[in-house]
Amino acid sequence: MKKSLVLAMAMALGVTASAYAANPFSDVPAGHWAYDSVNKLAAAGVIDGYGDATFGGDKLMTRYEMAQIVAKAMAKGANVDKLAAEFADELDTLGVRVANLEKKADAVKITGEVRYHYTDNGGDDKANGSKLRSRIWFTGAINEDWTYTGMIQNEQDLYHDNAGDEDTKFQRAYINGKLGGLKVQAGRYNLNLVDGNVYDNRFDGIQVTYGKDVKIVAGYGKADQTVEASTYKAADDAFVNNNPNADTTYYATVSGNVGALELHGGYYAFDYEKYADDNGAGKAWKTKIDDDRDIWNIGAEYAFDKNVKLRFDYLSGDDDAAKGDDDGYVAKLSYKGAKASQPGSWGLVARYYDMGQAAYIDHTMNGYGDSYNNVTSQGFKGYSVFANYAFAKNIVGQVEWYDLESKEGSKDVSTLWSQVVFTF
Repeated sequence: MKKSLVLAMAMALGVTASAYAANPFSDVPAGHWAYDSVNKLAAAGVIDGYGDATFGGDKLMTRYEMAQIVAKAMAKGANVDKLAAEFADELDTLGVRVANLEKKADAVKITGEVRYHYTDNGGDDKANGSKLRSRIWFTGAINEDWTYTGMIQNEQDLYHDNAGDEDTKFQRAYINGKLGGLKVQAGRYNLNLVDGNVYDNRFDGIQVTYGKDVKIVAGYGKADQTVEASTYKAADDAFVNNNPNADTTYYATVSGNVGALELHGGYYAFDYEKYADDNGAGKAWKTKIDDDRDIWNIGAEYAFDKNVKLRFDYLSGDDDAAKGDDDGYVAKLSYKGAKASQPGSWGLVARYYDMGQAAYIDHTMNGYGDSYNNVTSQGFKGYSVFANYAFAKNIVGQVEWYDLESKEGSKDVSTLWSQVVFTF
């Protein structure tokens, strides 16, 4: 037992060691540096020693043995919140609840990340970019069943005119909790639908999840800037606002595993509003256009082992305003993956896309494919590959390559995206 730990435990009990004259352990004689503290803990019933009347101070304790001592100290009213939080799992095995102590020991948890990226685009639409993005996350316990999460994001443009233009927003604010057998998430959270192939952006709404082996998820709310769905011309040949929001959105998914095979499917409905102008004559937005896009999908992912996975998703959409194909598919092969906590870890991912415009809303795509009025605006096909590597603990680099072409028209684009992410 470490000297500092013995003294800390003894002081936590709040009684004087001199009150106990008896020497319970033969290997801790009077005059020993730990005599008073050990004597006090023994008299209070916190430590018992071994059956041969020895304390064994030179022996290493297991975490389970230490948890037993912490549990006894807690029962005596000792203020050992930090220790209780550290040995929470072992105390839970002993039947000692520490949720309230964990909350007092660390009421609000702050984490964050800093990401620098550079984009090099080629093809019909050439545009490069460089940004520094910082995110600060706040997580706090409301009670034993509910938590709150918030996130502030700052972006600095380091490429255009070297101006360093920046933007700071409160990007996430949501609660998580339980209602009976349901898990609930509500507020402004990130919504990723079909591995990002349908939607990957902020979402203002509520989501409930039920089940474990077979999981059912349902949500309702407002999607954010569904850009790919908006770059067509209205009946009067007027251009349409490139940044509409889906004011009414709802979704439902179901997933489950059969051995190493994971099966999933879902339905996603977006009702968004667009406003057309008079095709460049300088007048204000004038025509409101209501439109719906309904998408459903089925898919599967097979794990060959703990490192290699193959995923396939089929998607089909219904939108009268969309051009070209109504359906699409994405095949994905992944190997391992870099973990920020494990220096030297790495991973590879390859995808092939064949997506009609009606089959997605706000597709995950880094680089030029992540902006409106581009090669992905009216359906696209092609491939992407990326690799990531953990250079050190909490420092991960990633390189992505995209080679895409539009299914409507003749646009094509190749993009090299590189980034390094620092987490804390």
